[in-house]
Amino acid sequence: MTFELFNRTFFIATDVLFAYIVLIGTGLGVLYLVNHANKWSVIKDYVTTTHHRKIGVLYLLSATLFFLRAGIEALIIRIQLSVPENDFWVFQGDKFNEAFTTHGTIMIFFVAMPLLIGLMNVAVPLQIGAQDMAFPYMNAISFWLFLAGAILVNMSFFMTASPNAGWTAYAPLSTAEFTPEAGNDYYIFGLQVSGVGTILAAINMIVTIVRHRAPGMKMTRMPLFAWSTLVTAFLILIAFPVLTIALYILMFDRLYGTSFFSGEAGSPIYWQHLFWIFGHPEVYIIIIPAFGIFSDVISTFSKKRVFGYTSMVVAIVIIGLLGFMVWVHHMFTVGLGPVVNTVFAITTMLIAVPTGIKIFNWLFTMRKGVIHLGTPMLFAAGFIPTFVIGGVTGVMLAVAAADFQFHDTYFVVAHFHYTMVGGTVLGAFAGIYYWFPKMFGFKLKEGLGKAHFWLFLIGFHITFFPQHFAGLNGMPRRVYTYTAEDNVFIFNFISTIGAFMMGIGTLFFVLNIYKSFKNPERCGDDPWNGRTLEWSVPSPAPEHPFDPMPQVTTIDPLWEAKRNRGGKLPVANTSRSAPIDVTSWQPVSFFGLIMLFSLSFIYHVAWLQIVSGVMVLAFFALRTLTDEHTRLAKEGGNHDNV
Repeated sequence: MTFELFNRTFFIATDVLFAYIVLIGTGLGVLYLVNHANKWSVIKDYVTTTHHRKIGVLYLLSATLFFLRAGIEALIIRIQLSVPENDFWVFQGDKFNEAFTTHGTIMIFFVAMPLLIGLMNVAVPLQIGAQDMAFPYMNAISFWLFLAGAILVNMSFFMTASPNAGWTAYAPLSTAEFTPEAGNDYYIFGLQVSGVGTILAAINMIVTIVRHRAPGMKMTRMPLFAWSTLVTAFLILIAFPVLTIALYILMFDRLYGTSFFSGEAGSPIYWQHLFWIFGHPEVYIIIIPAFGIFSDVISTFSKKRVFGYTSMVVAIVIIGLLGFMVWVHHMFTVGLGPVVNTVFAITTMLIAVPTGIKIFNWLFTMRKGVIHLGTPMLFAAGFIPTFVIGGVTGVMLAVAAADFQFHDTYFVVAHFHYTMVGGTVLGAFAGIYYWFPKMFGFKLKEGLGKAHFWLFLIGFHITFFPQHFAGLNGMPRRVYTYTAEDNVFIFNFISTIGAFMMGIGTLFFVLNIYKSFKNPERCGDDPWNGRTLEWSVPSPAPEHPFDPMPQVTTIDPLWEAKRNRGGKLPVANTSRSAPIDVTSWQPVSFFGLIMLFSLSFIYHVAWLQIVSGVMVLAFFALRTLTDEHTRLAKEGGNHDNV
């Protein structure tokens, strides 16, 4: 679409124009509803908070919004591929490249990651008897850095500069020589900024778990979600700096003319190594927390202690270690040689062993259990066969010779979604339904929850199972059209039907949240008859919930207290130090500065780079001179005024 303004001709794609209309309309509607309900004080409370539960809610809310946005792109992709030689709207050629790039990038970095980090924030401190995260202020900074990076990537669409080199941003396509537009700069800075926030969150999780466990809670008594969080945090600390280095080098190639990934001295294979040294641990970064969620949910809803607790912990640790030894299975077709391919094929197959142990542990936990099929348990039960299918196809891809056939086909797309959606997303849904009472004091409605589960799970299998056969028939990834003679029409058509079923299921989830807030049904502090410490504190969880501090003597302390002490936990003689919770405008102000700083580099505005850089340094200096202990003492401990 073209239009004249000030004697100049401007062009804007109709999809971008439509998105602007929807965004402005939705924004005005939200402003009206917030003002009509007089919720400005609630928004201020969340924007300035450093409390772990509220930070967790912010992560979950942001991830849900980005899930809807990336889900719409998935539906657009499926519509375009539903029939041969289709021309849906404008989504062909480079527009299609942009759609699958932002879909993958947002789903991995701005949906899967924040869903799990949000649940970690909500549940882990309560599970281990901590009063809050070890560093509440840094926790808020972590969230606002994540949100800044996510908004940068998302705003690229509205600036008609979406990334278009795939979510893996393979060089040399992602270098300025082949994609000189600003889209891939948005990708670089968005991932850099959010990645820093994720690294800070990982440090916070490690310190919280190591230093702030309740008296008596040895490492061998921690809930499995806390264990999975600890292992994940260490994976983040090792893997994300590698991505940071890769993006930093790519930034120099794009902005300053270096040739790390091109030319005689460089090589695009360097990017692949750096990206997948991060990328495959990233797969386990977003699946291991889901394993922890399923472990806690299955144990609670089976009314049994998880079978083989020690083997489960060992399996999580081994999966984390092996996750760094398999990255080359993404590069079997690069030409690294049969010896290298064989070594990484073996390590890839080995990782199936600890994963298989966990599957059997979950099944034996349910065996002879008194199973209650609440919505969280449905998602956990649906996960097991789904993830097994993804694991089996993963072993098929681990065979280097076979991978030459499967590589870059829809077989890989199907496998990837069976592990990521079938594991991470189902795990996140299970965790949201499970811990929702601890966030807000009431449950999501079971009827709508079960409708959400069945529509989403059935739609998922209808979507992705046929894609295995499309891939085996030779359909490559990242193509926007095909012919009737390719013999993949029926698989694509069925897949599109399933995608819309998943979309309808997701709408039931959103409707459930709306209905539950409009007509909340208070459910008490322990609606699931839980086994771990979070169900011993009020719902929603207050600041400093453990007063007095419990003494932990077993793996399932609350369950043992119900059996032997009338539900009362033993009281500890000592207590852990309590982190200082404050309310502050500084984190959200830093969010604005980082956005400005990033945009100045994306659009090469030198004076703004200098000014915003100085402002960021000034912020660090201000924070260095801020002492909450002194301020709280002067104000008599009134946190609301800090």
